[in-house]
Amino acid sequence: MKAPLHGKMMEVPLTVSSLLAHASRHFGTTEIVSKRIERDVHRYTYRDCEKRAKQLAQGLIALGVEAGDRVGTLAWNGYRHLEAYYGTTGFGAVCHTINPRLFPDQIAYIVNHADDRYVLFDITFAALVDVLAPQCPNVRGWIAMTDEAHMPRMSTAASSYEALLAQHDGDFEWPAIDERCASNLCYTSGTTGNPKGALYSHRSTVLHAYGASLPDAMGLSARDSVLPVVPMFHVNAWGIPHAAPLTGAKLVFPGKDLDGKSLYELIEAERITCTAGVPSVWLGLLRYVKENGVRFSTLDRVIVGGSALPPAMLRTFKDDFGVEAVHGWGMTEMSPLGTLSTLNCEQAQRSADEQRRLREKQGHVVYGVDMKTVGASGQALPWDGVTFGELYVRGPWIIDRYFRNDVSPLVDGWFPTGDVATIDNDGFMRIVDRSKDLIKSGGEWISSIDIENIAVAHPAVAEAACIACFHPKWTERPLLIVVKHPDLDLSRDDLLRFYEGKVVRWWIPDDVVFVDELPHTATGKLHKLKLRERFGDHILPPDQKVEQ
Repeated sequence: MKAPLHGKMMEVPLTVSSLLAHASRHFGTTEIVSKRIERDVHRYTYRDCEKRAKQLAQGLIALGVEAGDRVGTLAWNGYRHLEAYYGTTGFGAVCHTINPRLFPDQIAYIVNHADDRYVLFDITFAALVDVLAPQCPNVRGWIAMTDEAHMPRMSTAASSYEALLAQHDGDFEWPAIDERCASNLCYTSGTTGNPKGALYSHRSTVLHAYGASLPDAMGLSARDSVLPVVPMFHVNAWGIPHAAPLTGAKLVFPGKDLDGKSLYELIEAERITCTAGVPSVWLGLLRYVKENGVRFSTLDRVIVGGSALPPAMLRTFKDDFGVEAVHGWGMTEMSPLGTLSTLNCEQAQRSADEQRRLREKQGHVVYGVDMKTVGASGQALPWDGVTFGELYVRGPWIIDRYFRNDVSPLVDGWFPTGDVATIDNDGFMRIVDRSKDLIKSGGEWISSIDIENIAVAHPAVAEAACIACFHPKWTERPLLIVVKHPDLDLSRDDLLRFYEGKVVRWWIPDDVVFVDELPHTATGKLHKLKLRERFGDHILPPDQKVEQ
């Protein structure tokens, strides 16, 4: 057998530091704008960012941080957090972004499981650090991401980030790193047990940045002004802090103020063209613009993920404001990008209704991800848009196993997502439900997501969740839990009548409960576990007639 013929190309490693070095060298004057915790607006450039990231790298090395060590962050979206992304990974350490919205015990577990050497934190989390520090004895130091003048009063001994940087000049060369080495560590939200760590590599992170930037993904370019509303502590803000330097896009960080008014003013002031976040954030933004009669002057597209994009929200963005809402799906285990609901040239020629039906799905894969649905016996299912099964994925930015766990979750090389989905003959995937959230009524399945999407299409419904309740005959029946829009009236019977003609009769919920607010997970998703704990024993009306 002949020996393979190898190409004669340079072997330049794909490293995270190369993304920022590229932006600094070729887009050096492009702005990075941040609303700071200190209540002002900070502006500088990619060139400034790289220098300060190198100063941070020098400072961490002086503190004894070595390649492979984990450095944690507890921070909002801002320029210092961006510097931490690169100042840690640039010399071979691992940037571990920690979700501050988790319970303190979960955060302590994560810090200890990751074995973080140092933790960088925004001063708004000073009280949280005081709670965490006694539970995390292996952390060598806590570094407040501020200057000496704004250092908070704490029981924990903490040092100043700016003081650390001031000790170094930034005259530092990013070292050559094996692209297979670890770069970033993100943990799942842990709603069904302890959080699990997804340990990304330099190679997977750079490839993910390429994938996220593709025209039929987020479509970033040097002409964009990008506002990542999705937190940098949530799966690396969906890769935007890596994709923006790759493309030279302007970056705008919102800090901790994510209310509708603050976001709208920032979008207009910085001429934002692209933004990304979870549906609950966009509810607040849309409410603000409608109530104040204002419009968007530059916003072109909104990437919506984290939970299902309600069809009513998609229509509002497009029909009322001319903004394209792009539905996306992914997971922490996928870095997280998997699919986006953009259309090809043929699909864009179809009727408006057909285009909308496609956009309401989670979308097609980007290059780098493959997917399939499997049945109960593990067989691959047809792509007919009807047959649903468990969704499996594979690709170069999808985990092989969890951090500090030698048992791989893969099945024949595929990662089982835990989602139940269909794939149509266009290759568009639609999440039917999480496998644990499907409602099995009389042996037949009901999608809680479909029930929720119909509810939020009602003008009086602000948010809705659907869970299973015990039923003596059908085993489970759907219960709808609803938050009404302020000042709008809505009765149980009115809402149930709204379902008529939209789904088969036996899918219509048996009852509706109105609440002031719905619980959400630390990543902005509906917290179905808490709802099941609270309403799982709800007594359904005895006169409900269900024909299946």
